Formats: sequence, C-alpha cells, structure tokens
Amino acid sequence: DRQTLVAVLQFLRRSNLRESEEILRREARLLGDDVGAAALSPTGTGLLGTPGGDAESSGGEALLSRVTAAATIAIGGSAAAVASSSPGVAAGVVVEDQPDVSAVLSAYNQQGDPTLYEEYYSGLKHFIECSLDCHRAELSQLFYPLFVHMYLELVYNQHESEAKSFFERFHGDQECYYQDDLRVLSSLTKKEHMKGNETMLDFRTSKFVLRISRDSYQLLKRHLQEKQNNQIWNIVQEHLYIDIFDGMPRSKQQIDAMVGSLAGEAKREANKAKVFFGLLKEPEFDVPLDDEDEEGENEEGKPKKKKPKKDSVGSKSKKQDPNAPPQNRIPLPELKDSDKLDKVMNMKEAARRVRLGPECLPSICFYTFLNAYQGLTAVDITDDSSMIVGGFADSTVRVWSVTPKKLRSVKTAADLSLIDKESDDVLERIMDEKTASELKILYGHSGPVYGTSFSPDRNYLLSCSEDGTVRLWSLQTFTCLVGYKGHNYPVWDTQFSPYGYYFVSGGHDRVARLWATDHYQPLRIFAGHLADVTCTRFHPNSNYIATGSADRTVRLWDVLNGNCVRIFTGHKGPIHSLAFSPNGRFLATGATDGRVLLWDIGHGLMVGELKGHTDTIYALRFSRDGEILASGSMDNTVRLWDAVKAFEDLETDDFTTATGHINLPENSQDLLLGTYMTKSTPVVHLHFTRRNLLLAAGAYSSQ
Repeated sequence: DRQTLVAVLQFLRRSNLRESEEILRREARLLGDDVGAAALSPTGTGLLGTPGGDAESSGGEALLSRVTAAATIAIGGSAAAVASSSPGVAAGVVVEDQPDVSAVLSAYNQQGDPTLYEEYYSGLKHFIECSLDCHRAELSQLFYPLFVHMYLELVYNQHESEAKSFFERFHGDQECYYQDDLRVLSSLTKKEHMKGNETMLDFRTSKFVLRISRDSYQLLKRHLQEKQNNQIWNIVQEHLYIDIFDGMPRSKQQIDAMVGSLAGEAKREANKAKVFFGLLKEPEFDVPLDDEDEEGENEEGKPKKKKPKKDSVGSKSKKQDPNAPPQNRIPLPELKDSDKLDKVMNMKEAARRVRLGPECLPSICFYTFLNAYQGLTAVDITDDSSMIVGGFADSTVRVWSVTPKKLRSVKTAADLSLIDKESDDVLERIMDEKTASELKILYGHSGPVYGTSFSPDRNYLLSCSEDGTVRLWSLQTFTCLVGYKGHNYPVWDTQFSPYGYYFVSGGHDRVARLWATDHYQPLRIFAGHLADVTCTRFHPNSNYIATGSADRTVRLWDVLNGNCVRIFTGHKGPIHSLAFSPNGRFLATGATDGRVLLWDIGHGLMVGELKGHTDTIYALRFSRDGEILASGSMDNTVRLWDAVKAFEDLETDDFTTATGHINLPENSQDLLLGTYMTKSTPVVHLHFTRRNLLLAAGAYSSQ
C-alpha cells in the first residue's frame, strides 16, 4: 500500500532515522524526491514495483515488518517507538501489548521449503567439517545461531513436525555450554509459545555476534552463493552480525575462551570507548602521630622511622594518575571529620599491613554461620572488619559485632535532650547502654534478602530482596530509613559506592539502577543485559559500575552518562561475583562455570583464566595491595591466586588489540598458591582486613 509506505518514510525522516529510511527506500525502489511528490498526489502512479521478487520477502507486509525489525536494531531495542506511533506499519500483523514482538517475529515469514531445512543445514555442516583446520574452528561458530534461527523459523511457520525432527537431528551437535538455552528452545514447539518468551525475543532482536577472519568469511560466502543456499544466507544477513577482522584465523582454544554468551561475542567496537580506570587523588591532610606509636622498644628510633613513611603515603597520592577521571567528573560527597579520622586510622593500619605474595600467604579466618535454618543468602563485612551482616531467606537482616564492642542504639529523644552537647565524649553519651547486644535483627522485607552492603562510614546498611525493594537501615538506631521501590521483580544485588552516598542495584528485570541515598527515584538506569543482573560492583574511583548477568556477559557502565563502555564475554554460565583490583586496572569475574576470568579494563581484553573450582564462584576479593586474588566457591573451598604474576606479562601494545586475540597459558595451576577446604561450608563472602588478614564467611550445610 503506497500511501502507508510514504507515511512510514516521512515518519522515519522526521525521527532522523536516515539509515532505516534508506533501507526502506531501496527495498521499495522509491527515490528521494518521490516521498514529497507522492504525498501531494494521493493516487500515486504505481512507482512501487513488486517489493523484491526474491525468496526473501512475501509481499509488502513482510517488507514493512522487516524494516521495523531493522529500525529496532537502529534505535537499540526501542522498537515500540516506531511500531506504535505509525499504525500503518503493523498492517496485517496482530499488535500485542509489546508492539515490537510481531514485527520481530514476522521476519520469519521468509518461507523456504520446510522439507529442505535439514538438507541445507547438513550441507553447511558437511562443508564446514571438510574445510581446512584453520577455518573450521571459526566457521563452527555458525552452527548454534543458525540452528536456533532455522528451528524458530520452522516453528513460526507452523511446520511443527519438521521443526521437531530438525531439532532432534542436530541439537546434539551444539557446544555443551548451550545446553540450558537448548532446553528452553525445545519447549517452544508452537507459534503461540514464541509470543511471550523473553529469551527467544532477545535472540530475535539482538543480532548474534560472531568474530571471524576475512578469509574464513569469504570462504563461507562463496560456498553459500555457489550452492544457491538462500535460506541460510538470508539468516546470516538478517540475524547475525559478523565482525570481520584481518589477519590469522583464531584457534579453537582462543574462540572457546571468548564465546558462550546469549548473544555471541561482543563487537570489537563495543570495547573501544575510553575508560578512566585510574584512581582519584586522595584528599591531603596531616596524619597526627599518636602517643602509642611513640612507645616501643627503641623510643627514639620509632617515630623517626614512622615519619618519612607517613610523608611518602601523602606524597604518593599527590601525583595525579594519568588514567584517572577528572576529580569533579561526578559529584562526590564532602569528607566529614569522622571520615578523616577513619582515613587516619586506615593509614595507621596500612602501615602495619602484611605484604602478601607467593612466599607470604594470608591467614584466613572463617566465620561459619551455624544452625542457619533461616537460609543464609547474603553476607557483607564492614571495611574496618568490625561488623558482619547476614541476609536470610526468612526476610530478616541480622547484624553482628565481631569485636568485643557491642552494638548500641542511640537514646530516645527525651533522654538525648538531657545531654550536654559541648562535652568531649558526647558521641559516647548519646548511646544507650541498655540496648547493647552482639546481634541486632532488622525486620522489614517481605521476601528473602539477596544482597547486603555496609556504607563506607558504617552509619548505614543496604539490603535488597525478592520483594523488589532496596532498604536503607540506620546503624545508629537499627531501624529502616527508606525503602527504594524501582524494580518490579526480585533484586539480586546491591552495593554502596566506595565514597558512600551512591549505590547500585541489579535485578530480575534485567537492568541495574544507580541511586543516591537522598533520592527516592533512581538517577540512572543501565539497560542492555538480556537476562537478570545477578551482581553489581563499583569501580574504586566510583565513576564506573560493573554488572554481571545471567546472559553470561559482564558489562561496565559509565555513571556519568549511563553508557555501556565495555562488554566482556567468555563465561559459560550466569555470573555471580565481581572484583576490581585495587589499582582499578583489572576486573576479576566468577560464574557458575567454576572459572575466574581476568580482564584488562583499559584495553577491553580478557587477560587470564583461572581454572580450579568445581562449582559456582560466589566470592572474589583482591588483597589490599592487589598481590593476591582470593576466590570462594560452592565447592567449599577458598583458593588463593598470584595476581601479580597473572597480570605482569601483559605486552599490551602488540597485544593484538586490533583482533582481540588472546593466548591464554594452557594451565593456570602455576598461579594457584593454595586451596583451603571447609568441612561442608560453601563460601559466600570474602574480605581482606586493612592489615591483609582474609576473612571468609558461609553457612554450614549438613547434607
């Protein structure tokens, strides 16, 4: 229908979607000026030929909906805008509550002969398996996305028996790490099933990314064109994004390290943006020497030794890190006097810190939660290691003091009015001794508590829950101050910024949200993951946030503008732990596949893989100076890895940054410094104290 077409073209022009407009114009064979002219003469002469007489399109309807599908990709998934504001687009397609669904699915209208699908696929399979070794590994990446799309195409066009036999014949050939996805796929056997299935829709809307060398790609293209294998070629063009690089094809081992996420690998473009991974300059203030420091065996010598050391701490932080973000790039809270005192304490502790290394491993102190019948679901420990919090499946949050100092609440208002506010020990006087206890229980959530986080100043505590809320608790009064409602589904993780004030949460709704404690609406919403956001972490400079997801990718987001600046693929299962190195340059990630992957943030590359755990890794922590990485897992072990060695041999210039190739050492055993078993306690949390003692926590499981 010509008028509809013109209306759509004008809409696209108004919305500045030039690319989509061009595509539509090419497909419809309309020239630029015709759009205006045709609008003037409603009875436009038949300028519009048959819309492409190839196997691809069945009539204008498919064409239009394919253009909307293309537009969805151009806008980055907000297809709703195009589809809903021009009703003509959805001609002949049932518009559902998600307007993009029908547009996306109707891309499957391109009918091939259903009986030939198995022949097409096995023909390609035969070709790939007989190609040279160097190309075979790269081209084998095509098997999985083609298998899924061909199966869905058969189901969508209601060839159910052909779809079933296609699935049964070829699903065994797919890589083992796609098993879970294939299980979901096997349950989609009718066209109706496809409408509400999110995983399926994501597979449709986001193009599956493959990284292939130019030689391998040419080989594939030549084969498909010789064979006149239009069905497969169409899928390759419609639904796959092939990131072609010049140079040697990658080996099976290099490819296996990087693939496995829901949408294939990351495009190389996705990891090119500049990231300020350096640390912010520490504020300068004098460190007073305490009396206790001056006592000691050699009374004259000790302070003298201490002083130059203190100065060096000061001077080290005066130099601006060249990779650091500008100091005022995002507004950070002012330092209060209490924060300064805490920093002084921190420096004193740091002076007594143990230098760790392969020769000097940390002691590990394990906090076992016994009789935790409520079901321990989250743990956090304060930076100064004075308090530990547990989130439980019975919706309670329990805070313990792990020092002899008991937890006390502030006195009631009536009692506070009697206190002399000028006295030196006013902070002591406001605490109510009658409330002193080792444990405080906080009630308020109405579902299991999946994440907890102490604020850096130890005044507040965050908890997030299955009930969809994040709660902020006061550790002065042990009451709930705010409930942040933004997620509609369970919230899996939350974490305070290292500077306080900001915090991040991630949940089942597939987005992460950035909040400030004094705003009840989120400041930023980070959308892009294709499945639950399972864990969240702030970068040490607070300008970036890392999120791990069940779509098996890790993303790094810029707090300033909400952009995704890094996408890391390589894990074969949902990601459950993240840790930044103290210098801000590296990120470690752990997942259900039992592997710890190491990433260079600046170059956007995987630089290491630590194998050893046999179950999900729930906890990762770098020691205070970054020499050691500790990992804790459901396999009841804590493992220590040599982080210095893992990162030291990086030749980043010829690091084939262009192709994103990586050569991982065959075994990571020489990086493993120690494995420590618990009796039967999965490790849920790890924490290095300021002096580099490693604290671990988990709940004893009797089975």
